[in-house]
This record gives sequence, structure tokens and C-alpha cells, in this order.
Amino acid sequence: MGYSDRAGRRWRPTEPGGRVLAAMLLCALVLPAGTACGSGSPTAEPTTVSSTTTTISAPPTAPSAVPVVDPYAGQPLIDHVSWVEAIDGARLLVYPTTAGRQTTFPGADERAWQEVVAQSADADTPGMRDQFVCHWAWARLVQPDKPSWNLEPWRPAVGYQATVEARCNPGGPER
Repeated sequence: MGYSDRAGRRWRPTEPGGRVLAAMLLCALVLPAGTACGSGSPTAEPTTVSSTTTTISAPPTAPSAVPVVDPYAGQPLIDHVSWVEAIDGARLLVYPTTAGRQTTFPGADERAWQEVVAQSADADTPGMRDQFVCHWAWARLVQPDKPSWNLEPWRPAVGYQATVEARCNPGGPER
């Protein structure tokens, strides 16, 4: 990201000159009028300005949102699964546990999918896996309290990205 001054010169806040200009702009915006910032119009009273050097550095790095230790290790992520017959055909209802709804640990999606397959081997198809991962990544955010995630084997296997674009329901909306 860059900025332009009145003369049209481009500068970046991360460049040495940009840091000085950023400090001057910050000073102008934060300090009340009439307070000296190293430049500006003279005031009626003489102002003593001490010379200091201010270095503006990059903001501190935020702590990683990805845990380094799995807080749900050893806990099931899927409570149970249940096959039902729906208007369009068979549907697998996947019921995540509280841990399954809350974990952000890398690889937890694969661990949860393996729990689904362990409970129902018939679920192990590419299209069903894409639907599951879509629900894992997106439905947990959009509808965190939805009781079950519905996976349908009759939906086309269109790949993960197309499954996401279809809101986890490729081949038509859920009925």
C-alpha cells in the first residue's frame, strides 16, 4: 500500500522516508493545534522543541490463531451418524460433538472425516467427503448450532471448490 503527497510523490509507510512522513501525519492528526511537531506555522509564544528520533516499526505480530497443541486430542469430533431416506434419496446426517464444532486444530477435519467413515463405510466417496469438508469449513461458521450436517451420496462429485460455490449442496438445493 502506498500514498502520494501533494506533489504527487509516492511513498510507502515501510520505507525510511515513509516512516518519517507517517510520523509527521500521525503527529498532525493526534496533537492539538498549536503544538509543535517539528514543523508548521510559528505560534505567538516561542516553543521549545526537544530533538528526538522516533522509529515507527511494523505493528506487533498477532499471536497465531492456529493452536500448536490439539485441545481436543483424544475426544471424539463426531457424536454419531444416521442414514435417512429423503425426498431426493438417501441422506447421511452427521452430528458433530461440541469439540467437533469448536476445534481449529490443523488436520481435525481429516480426523473427523475418519470418524464418519468408521461409523459408516458407505460414506467414503469423493463427493461425500467434499460435502463434509465444506460443512466442516463453512457450515460451522454460518450455522454453528445446526444439529446435523446433511451429506447426500446422489449429489455429483464436482470437486471441493465447486461444492463450496454450491453452498455444500452441488446438484441443487437441499429439500
